[in-house]
Amino acid sequence: MPQDHWPAKSVRVLLAEDQGMMRGALALLLGLEPDIEVVAQVARGDAIVDAALTTRPDVALLDIELPGRSGLDAAADLRDEVPDCRVLILTTFGRPGYLRRAMEAGAAGFLVKDGPVEELAGAIRKVLTGETVIDPALAAAALSAGPSPLTARERDVLNASVDGATVSDIAGTLHLSESTVRNSLSSAIGKTGTRNHMEAVRAARQQGWL
Repeated sequence: MPQDHWPAKSVRVLLAEDQGMMRGALALLLGLEPDIEVVAQVARGDAIVDAALTTRPDVALLDIELPGRSGLDAAADLRDEVPDCRVLILTTFGRPGYLRRAMEAGAAGFLVKDGPVEELAGAIRKVLTGETVIDPALAAAALSAGPSPLTARERDVLNASVDGATVSDIAGTLHLSESTVRNSLSSAIGKTGTRNHMEAVRAARQQGWL
């Protein structure tokens, strides 16, 4: 971006990334930009809102798969609790379902990590001015893939079914009847075209529906 298009003051950025080396490298590279200041770095999704309330960033740069809370859920939290902060999702996993969920959560941009840092810095400046920045290839894939067929309850049941959880375990965790859990699992398996709930979880994750 030409120098006369840079913001008059530094853009304050919160960076959420669970891999320490990646987080440090991003912070270092963004810090070399004359108009960008990384004011907070967190490794967990459940630390994002508190860090944002403390440091008041202009832009939150969030990974999706974070311990504690996903970047997509944290984006929705920021929309509600720190509405002046714009959210830019930066992830390794360019899945159409993730893009749709990010937009539903109020994110202003979605990029994959294989782009140059200059592109990322430009995206940060753009979302600050109110623009929406989306990886073009991913946008095309999301349009062709369509929305997730899973209901909110089916997503919850699939998420709770990992690590060998039984129907009884899932019912207790989600405060549902066992028949409701069985019906939701069966429906999710049918919608994903799989043979069992573990295959359904894998298929849904590959699409970015979970």
